[in-house]
Amino acid sequence: MPAPSRLRWKCRRGMREMDILMGRFLDRGYDGLDEAGRAAFERLLDLPDQDILQWLWSGDDPADPQLADLMRQMRRVVHTP
Repeated sequence: MPAPSRLRWKCRRGMREMDILMGRFLDRGYDGLDEAGRAAFERLLDLPDQDILQWLWSGDDPADPQLADLMRQMRRVVHTP
């Protein structure tokens, strides 16, 4: 099931790097998420860009276990050429 267009719109963050990373995840990884993963992704989109970018690049995980699992999945997807 492709990502809803409203999610694609929310992934447009106004920072080129974030737009690329979030769009890449929507295109390559969103379909593989289960219901809990999709709910975590929607919660992630409400967080500040700086936090998301830090988690993606540093390898650190958020304290929330569902977001931490999502971040690990996102890192695998967005860092794969």
